[in-house]
Amino acid sequence: MRFLCTLLALAFAGTVVAATPREVVQQAVQAIAPNAKVDEAQESTVPGFYEAIVGSQFIYVSKDGRYVLDGSAFDVANKVDLTQESRAKVRRLALAKIGPDKRIVFAPKAPVATRHTVTVFTDIDCPFCRRFHQQIAQYNAKGIAVDYLFYPLSIHPGADKKAQAVWCSKDRVEAFTEAMSGKDPGTATCPNPVNELASLAQSLGINATPTILGPDGKQIPGQIAMSPDMLAAELDRQSAAATAKN
Repeated sequence: MRFLCTLLALAFAGTVVAATPREVVQQAVQAIAPNAKVDEAQESTVPGFYEAIVGSQFIYVSKDGRYVLDGSAFDVANKVDLTQESRAKVRRLALAKIGPDKRIVFAPKAPVATRHTVTVFTDIDCPFCRRFHQQIAQYNAKGIAVDYLFYPLSIHPGADKKAQAVWCSKDRVEAFTEAMSGKDPGTATCPNPVNELASLAQSLGINATPTILGPDGKQIPGQIAMSPDMLAAELDRQSAAATAKN
């Protein structure tokens, strides 16, 4: 009997070692949420855990599959939100796949050079989105290019149709600015990326507009982003930190 138990223990241990992070996470998650789908799973900075994306949420699963933690992980010594670091990486990689053909770009014009670029998930009927865009000339004057991605929220009925109409207009940049000032963009339709971008936002855990992301994929707090001066200073700080790190 003792010999049999030893064999079983060794067999079980071999199974655990052979299991990939995704398999361990999937098995653990299915035990508590059978219909949940694991999108990504990998080694975590947190010792003894894998980190994974389930839906749009980050979770941590112990390597033996026994514990599942839902929430942010912090490196206290270095004062770093590890979950936000991982989420930023996922966002950066996802945004890199969204070409200029799916963005509405407001870039600085000569003689002002583009020093920084931010990506903004926006909704035409969002009051704070409109306030942000009212200052677009000031952002551009400070060398900040703004790449808009449509994300009409369900709390704004009809915002998706307005986004599609802007996208299908002859001059998207002009139509976007007019729509953000309250003008009806009409009802034009054509093949457009609105639904695709909304799905992308949801998959990245974005649930509000405007959501402003820096070049590194990190979300910039609204209290900073809504000020052209503060946003420029924050982007300068991030750029300097990235250069120093490399």
